[in-house]
Amino acid sequence: MRIGNLKKIGIGIGLLISLGGCETSNPPTETDKPTVVATSTIIADWTKRIGDNEINLVGILEPGDDPHIYEPVPRDTQRLEEADLILYNGYHLEPQLIKLIQATGENSRQLAVGEVVTPLGYEDEEQIVPDPHVWGNVENAVLMVEAIQEELITLSPEDEILYRENLDQLAIELTALHNWIQEQIDTIPPENRQLVTTHDAFQYYAETYGLEVVGTLIGISTEEKPSAKTVKNLVEEVKQANVPVIFAETTINPALIETVAQEAEVKVADQELYADSIGASGTEADSYITMMALNTKTIVRNLGGDYTPFTSSKCHPCRDSLSKGL
Repeated sequence: MRIGNLKKIGIGIGLLISLGGCETSNPPTETDKPTVVATSTIIADWTKRIGDNEINLVGILEPGDDPHIYEPVPRDTQRLEEADLILYNGYHLEPQLIKLIQATGENSRQLAVGEVVTPLGYEDEEQIVPDPHVWGNVENAVLMVEAIQEELITLSPEDEILYRENLDQLAIELTALHNWIQEQIDTIPPENRQLVTTHDAFQYYAETYGLEVVGTLIGISTEEKPSAKTVKNLVEEVKQANVPVIFAETTINPALIETVAQEAEVKVADQELYADSIGASGTEADSYITMMALNTKTIVRNLGGDYTPFTSSKCHPCRDSLSKGL
């Protein structure tokens, strides 16, 4: 399902489901519900929106964890072994977890959510390596949440109507978000539509919404360690591009990007960007939608654009910050 081509489910059906749920004399217990394990916080957020209270959702990564360098702990093995469905990003975003999934999750259904999207790639030692940060384009997020929905339907077909209803609402919100991001980026003066970040996590965002990634300290994986030469080269790129601000990221130590800013005589944005993880509960970036909205707010304000707050079409119980506007 692509943006603008959303499936419609009648309001009457939704009311019947709601009423039916109130009359159930024997509601399902936690043990009756399928257990779904999601590796990243972004995938867990989407899965919760679709699965609602009909699944036992287990997220492995916590807000702020870096999937590139996450090292599994013993309880992760147990979680994967007990899962009915395992959802992970793929494209080598979470390499150690992928190895563990391949070793211990053979009895579970598995979906590499990010791999339903045709990736951007970059050359590495004469190979084309897929960029795993596919959620940077909100249109890709629509494809991924649809894939999650289909897996949940296969897992518990009796909840199909609820899952489809939840997907439809989420897709409406994602459509609004996609259009809003473009409107905000369009307010940035053309000469300022350039990004410099700590690691190469914003190619999908930049390509979709009309920015240029001038340079990054490291490539698509934070496993890389930037050399002194890399730092020097990025300083020169920043000077030549004449960018007013460069951006740190929440999951990476900002010391080196601050060094680049100092040597290039530019500022570091006062708000870090969220690259590989949503924020902690109660923060401005505690969901995929609010994360993308906050990143856009940060980019637009720092690059000289005219920012208008994002508001959702629906006040979701877990997304109150959307109804207030970011």
